[in-house]
Parts: sequence; structure tokens; C-alpha cells
Amino acid sequence: MPGTAYLVAGRTRLGTLVTGLTVTLLGAAAYVGSARRDDVIKWALDPNLLLWIIAGLTAVALLWVTIVVTSYKMLRPLGSGIGARLAGALVIGLVCCTIASGTALGAQNLLAQRDLVTHVFAGGNSKSATRPTIANKKDPWAQLPRLNLLLLGADDGAGRQGTRTDTVMVASIDTKTGNTSLISLTRNFMRMPFPADSPLHEFYPTGFWNPKLGDVEQGEFYLDAMYRNLPKLHDGILGPSDNQGADILKVAVGEALGLKLHYYLQINLSGFEQMVEALGGITVNINYPVPVGGDDDKHIPPGRYLKPGANRHLNGFDALWFARGRYQVPGADLARQDRQHCTIQALVERATPQNVLSNYQSIAKAGKQLIRTDIPQNLLPQFVGLGQRVKSAKITTIDLDKKKNFPNGRNPNYKAMSEIVAKALAPKAVPVAKPTTKPTTKPTGKATPRPPGTDPGDLDSSCAYNPQ
Repeated sequence: MPGTAYLVAGRTRLGTLVTGLTVTLLGAAAYVGSARRDDVIKWALDPNLLLWIIAGLTAVALLWVTIVVTSYKMLRPLGSGIGARLAGALVIGLVCCTIASGTALGAQNLLAQRDLVTHVFAGGNSKSATRPTIANKKDPWAQLPRLNLLLLGADDGAGRQGTRTDTVMVASIDTKTGNTSLISLTRNFMRMPFPADSPLHEFYPTGFWNPKLGDVEQGEFYLDAMYRNLPKLHDGILGPSDNQGADILKVAVGEALGLKLHYYLQINLSGFEQMVEALGGITVNINYPVPVGGDDDKHIPPGRYLKPGANRHLNGFDALWFARGRYQVPGADLARQDRQHCTIQALVERATPQNVLSNYQSIAKAGKQLIRTDIPQNLLPQFVGLGQRVKSAKITTIDLDKKKNFPNGRNPNYKAMSEIVAKALAPKAVPVAKPTTKPTTKPTGKATPRPPGTDPGDLDSSCAYNPQ
């Protein structure tokens, strides 16, 4: 322990001071780590405080090296030969290098964390036309039983003219339990509605489409084209914004599903590949061949297929195509939505604290390329706490009933969809037990378990290995 060498050398006052300081620091670290975890999370999400932590870590390391070197000089035998002195110096040098390398690694992780927070999450100067105002920042969920996040998968790869949001999904989170419901919208939805009080409703009172073209497929009026087209057509219509496309989609998707969408989280598909690699890959069940590449419109076949199999471990590139492959897949868009739900579940399972900490610099670097959001920095500690509840809670999906409500994308029944969503998210009444007499029929025995894949709302079931 630092300081004991001073005591052995007779430097009692200095030894007592250094030893006491060491014990105090270790005790404080143990207390903070065990009893003040919420504060640790807050500190890790404060860019300014992170700089002070890095400075403090560097100062402690320099002080430790100084103590090690001076302790060796005081205790080394004066009459030892050159070989013994060289060996002692080598050992001390290795100890100092270990201290320095550990400090450097910690500082690099803290710098990566600071870089991630400042680049991704909305600071005080960020602009959003749809971000809610939270009065109680210490407990933002007190008056918010459900948090609704818009999840966007943005495809701005090679050959694309502007960004398309092929993936549009809502995650509705119970802020008390962490139970999460996922709702996916099909990319070719037309006539996406706007609230009556929105300025966009004046231009599109019957939804986003062109009535002059008639009831035909209108690709530039699809849901996946709104992100790039509407800001061009109506620049700044919702107000100041750092991401007009996301703000417009929050308004339209919320109206279509009958929900108030609070924040958005936009995922860049190229960054997604890096994130999966940083986590060491994901494990999923593949129930049918999934195309890697290919283009339906240009009749270009995929280069290969992901083979069916249970517990298939995928690298970043294959995980990306597992989530987006659609070439000649039956029910391509809906099948892709199902796989995307399973991909989210696999990522949540993979992001264990041990895995995240051991690969943190790579994860933070990928996060900068992956994520764009209007979640404010001052709410990050509360979001981290909510994320911990989500990880240990249940993730389900809400089926919007394609056969009845959108057999094609030209005129979806958004009213019916919003009714389905409202019913699925309504608080479940707790049944009250009533006194009963003896049953008139005998129990039939054990309940028959539901086969895997038969409950579309249960991700554990729908993501199980059930080859087709």
C-alpha cells in the first residue's frame, strides 16, 4: 500500500499521511461505487465534469508514481551491486508503466465518453421543433407513464439520392416497469396524416399524397420519402430544428398511431455495422434464407444468403443484412420488420455491462457515427436508468393488422391502427377475485404450452428458431 514504505524507512509523519490518504480514497471509491451509483452515472454524462475527472485521475497517477519511486530510493540497499540496482530499477519501471498505462486507458475511455455525449446528445444550443419541455428533470417519468420514442433507420449509402428512412418504428416504454412495445410502420405508407393544428395539415388535409395523380402508387409520397422531401418542400415549417425530417416524422407518425412522440433516435445503417462489430456480433435465430444485397427494382440478385439456423452468430455486415434484406422475400416489408424487432432484442441482450466496458472506445466511436437524436444531455442519467429497466423487462410487438388496415400502402386505415395501439397500451385492469362455489367441471390437467412463433406479440416466441 502506498505510504507503508515511508513508515518502514522511519518517515512516520509522511508515511501516516500517505497511508491515511490512500485508505480514505479507497474507502470513498468503494462507497461511491456501491451507494452512489446514480451519481456516478450523472458524472459520466456531464462533459465538463468528465474533464475534471480526467485531470484528477492523472494527478493521482503522477502522485502514485512519485510515491513508488521515492519509496524504492529510500529502501534500496546502499551496498548492492550494479546488477541488483538494475533489476530493482527494472521492476520499479514496470510498476510505473503499469500505473501509467492503466491511467491512460481510463483517460481514453473518459475522453471517448465525453466525445460521444457532446456529439450525439442535444446540448443547450440544439434546436428541436417537437421536443417536449420537461418541468421535473430529476424525475421526468413522474408525470409520464409511457415514453414514446421514434426509431428511424436512415439509409444514406452509395447510390442513394438523399436520406431515406426505410425503417420507421415506435418504442413505447412503460416508465415504471421498463416493459416495451414495438410498433413498425411499412415504408410504402401513403397519405400519412398531420394533426389539425399542424401547419402541414393546411397543405395536406387528407395526408401526404398528390390527389391529382389519383389512387396509384406514388413513391415520392411514401413514408420513407417524407424525411428528405418535406423539408425541401416546406423548409422550416415546424420551426427551428436541427433535423427537420425527424421532427416532421414525429408529428406524422404520432398522428397515425394516436400517440404523442417525445423524442427520436435515428440510426445510420453504416454506423449500425460498426456498433455490432464493437459489441462482438449478435446472436439470432434465422428461420429462412435472408438475402445479402440484391435489388428488386433492378432485378439484381443477392450475392449470397444467410443460411437458416439456430443461435447464428452474425458479424456487423451480416447483422445489417439480417435487419434489412428483402430481395424476393415473401411479405418482404413485414418480414423485415419482424427481423428488425429481433435485431433490437439481440442488441439489448448483447449490451451487458461487462461487454460494453471491455469494448467501450470502439462502441463510443461507432455511436458517434450511428446515432442522431433530440434527447437532451440533462436527461441522460434518467434515460440510462430507464434503459436498465428495459433490459430486464419484456419487449413485445403490436400487430397493426395488415389484412384489414393496409393490404396495400395507398390508403391505410390509420384510425383503426390507432385504436389497436390504444387498446394494446391501455393499463391492464387487475382482476378482482370473487368467492366461488365448487367447480362444476374438473380441471383438464396441465395447460398446453404455446408453440414457438405462434404469438406475434411475444418477441421471445416470434424470434425463436422455427424454420419455415
